[in-house]
Amino acid sequence: MNPLMQKRWNPYIAGTISGFVSIFSVWVAGKFLGASTTFARSAGLVEKMFAPEHVEKLDYFIKYTPKIDWQWMFVIGIFLGALFSALISGDFKFKKVPDMWESRFGSNIPKRAVVAFIGGAVALFGARLAGG
Repeated sequence: MNPLMQKRWNPYIAGTISGFVSIFSVWVAGKFLGASTTFARSAGLVEKMFAPEHVEKLDYFIKYTPKIDWQWMFVIGIFLGALFSALISGDFKFKKVPDMWESRFGSNIPKRAVVAFIGGAVALFGARLAGG
């Protein structure tokens, strides 16, 4: 079977490929792979639609100008690559609540959404606090 069509890849091979992609990114573009700045910049783009004068005064957005750049495109590529991978492997399923969550906490969709949002916000805050 074609290795790209498998449902799961060997984690050592996937990790090695990921490492080479990271090295290649720094070597060719001089940029480290990352995604957290993209979310902050996207929030700035949305806020700029409603209060542009506010965004222009914030020190954070002076340092990290709200814009669509290579990293924003990288995040879109992650999404599209993951979607394509799931589709070609036949593993794609649309589920509102994952099985593991449902077995532990039930099938309450709003509860799952709130907890997922809070978890993402904490992870993003930690990544931005660490400068990554």
